[in-house]
Amino acid sequence: MSSVRPWRDIVRRKSRQIMVGSVPVGGDAPVTVQTMTNTPTEDARATIDQIRRCEEAGVDIIRVSCPTAEATASLREIVRAANVPIVADIHFHYKRALEAADAGAACLRINPGNIGSEDRVKEVISAARANGCAIRIGVNAGSLEKDLLEKYGEPCPEALVESALDHIRILEDHGFRDYKVAVKASDVFLAVAAYHGLADAVDCPLHLGITEAGGLIGGTVKSSIGIGSLLWAGIGDTIRVSLSAEPEEEVRVGYEILKALGIRNRGVRVVSCPSCARQGFDVIRTVQTLEERLQHIRTPMSLSVLGCVVNGPGEARETDIGITGGGQGKHMVYLSGVTDHHVRDEEMVDHIVRLVEAKAAEIEASTAAEQTLDAAE
Repeated sequence: MSSVRPWRDIVRRKSRQIMVGSVPVGGDAPVTVQTMTNTPTEDARATIDQIRRCEEAGVDIIRVSCPTAEATASLREIVRAANVPIVADIHFHYKRALEAADAGAACLRINPGNIGSEDRVKEVISAARANGCAIRIGVNAGSLEKDLLEKYGEPCPEALVESALDHIRILEDHGFRDYKVAVKASDVFLAVAAYHGLADAVDCPLHLGITEAGGLIGGTVKSSIGIGSLLWAGIGDTIRVSLSAEPEEEVRVGYEILKALGIRNRGVRVVSCPSCARQGFDVIRTVQTLEERLQHIRTPMSLSVLGCVVNGPGEARETDIGITGGGQGKHMVYLSGVTDHHVRDEEMVDHIVRLVEAKAAEIEASTAAEQTLDAAE
């Protein structure tokens, strides 16, 4: 059966599925969004509070750094309090991985370049198997093994893939298959090429990311290009947007990437113009305010905010709710693509928020009724 809009089709790479706690990763499971806490893990209360903000933003999986024995001691309380699976981030000290597995981590993230000898990796595998943990092999261009750097002269796609395959072999040799792999770099070209090479070589789930991408704006652009191009090619089962910003911002950017590609939808998708002298209201400030006030909406829906009638009516026809700027502070509101009523400047933002909330409630009620009907049948 042919697609109605074939230019939108994404053919996803076939990967096998693993479980990270209660969350499936790979196969036909939704592409999940991850982030990482930046509070001291030893401070369980602060870390739990940050996790809660990320959960409200929609995160699926959260990674927590475990550099010390005190951190892994706090991990047990953190895991109990979290509503999403917790990944323990392990570098250098393999014993932290053993402690994290015992503390209830759903996944252990290890970096082959600094975890130590194969015997230590074996111990980590044993702890993961005993505790029902998955493992993420996290290859990073900035911490490649010395022998690979000597062999290739510099970090390159082949070096990252070879590192990943070497460590996959260790897991496979010990009969451990509950793993996913990342081959990250801060260089978009390097990361994307490495992921393409790895995708061709293995069937395990892939964790996407452009590491050390930068601040909120620059990092979002780099991540959108890198992660977005891979997802568009059908590669990737879980993503983490690495920003020098609060982790909840990483979650929001991750969802925006998925929403732009039609892979997952959560909350309000805003269509808005850059504004110009024709605008009937302050589009930029209005959109900023609406995005802030509509963060609590989780139901997928669309809202167009256009400053004038050049493109406003056309965009409104494609969205659930639309507003187009008019003259003398009086603007047209569209519902389900059809002109419905006018609203004045001073009432506009509050009015749109109420309309969005009402539409979200309507969609949720309709979905619940359909599910009830399906269950009855």
